[in-house]
Amino acid sequence: MKRIVTLSRAAILSLTLLTACGLLPEQQDETAKWGPDQIYAEAKEALDNGNIQRSIQLFEKLEARYPYGRYAQQAQLEIAYAQYKDGEPALAIAACDRFIKMHPTHPNVDYAYYLKGIVNYLEDDGLLSKINQQDMTERDPKSSRESFDAFKELVQRFPNSKYSPDAVERMNKLVNGLAAHEVHVARYYLARQAPLAAVNRAADVLKNYPQTPSVEEALVVMIEGYDALQQPTLRDDTRRVLAKNYPQSRYLTGEKDSKPFWKVF
Repeated sequence: MKRIVTLSRAAILSLTLLTACGLLPEQQDETAKWGPDQIYAEAKEALDNGNIQRSIQLFEKLEARYPYGRYAQQAQLEIAYAQYKDGEPALAIAACDRFIKMHPTHPNVDYAYYLKGIVNYLEDDGLLSKINQQDMTERDPKSSRESFDAFKELVQRFPNSKYSPDAVERMNKLVNGLAAHEVHVARYYLARQAPLAAVNRAADVLKNYPQTPSVEEALVVMIEGYDALQQPTLRDDTRRVLAKNYPQSRYLTGEKDSKPFWKVF
């Protein structure tokens, strides 16, 4: 047994010496003689063909080998997109943030903001929530807020960007969802006999999302909350605001003698 081990070590040493002397072929880097244009072209082709890991490796190699060229900057954006396509939202967002920090005046920095918004937007509206048929208003709105902030930054800084119209459209949907989430939380507080928390949460909707459809229901939450807090003046004042702004509101109808109109939950 000792003889076999000795021979094995000797064999390994011989192979090492042969490789060092060039007598055995070494593993070659296929990109060793490629210029930046060829690496970029190969990486883009791999990405277009769905070979995402290869594309990321090539883009990273391009950035490392030519860190100061225009290809390196474009490679950073391509890596962000590739990570997004590979189902790695956290890595994609990190790549977007890195590009924005390193190249704040780059001609394509608007795309970095847009991509960051898109990644968060789709993350919040992901496959799992569709499978579970979960109401958007019941989920943690962190991704929605971050998506909204990225789109807002894009629209404010680059109003003429080709990505701005789509960003505005998505912002409108996001703000409605965020407002609906706040109302959902306010209703949760009412159900848990926490009327003060419910009123405060509903008031935030009026303050932060005054143009959304959720304002009507937020007013109703406040009416019921004030009633539970035994604040009839505030309750009636809020009811007048509801009646003035939403005269056809279904919450203003009902059998008042058997059930107060604001008892709608």
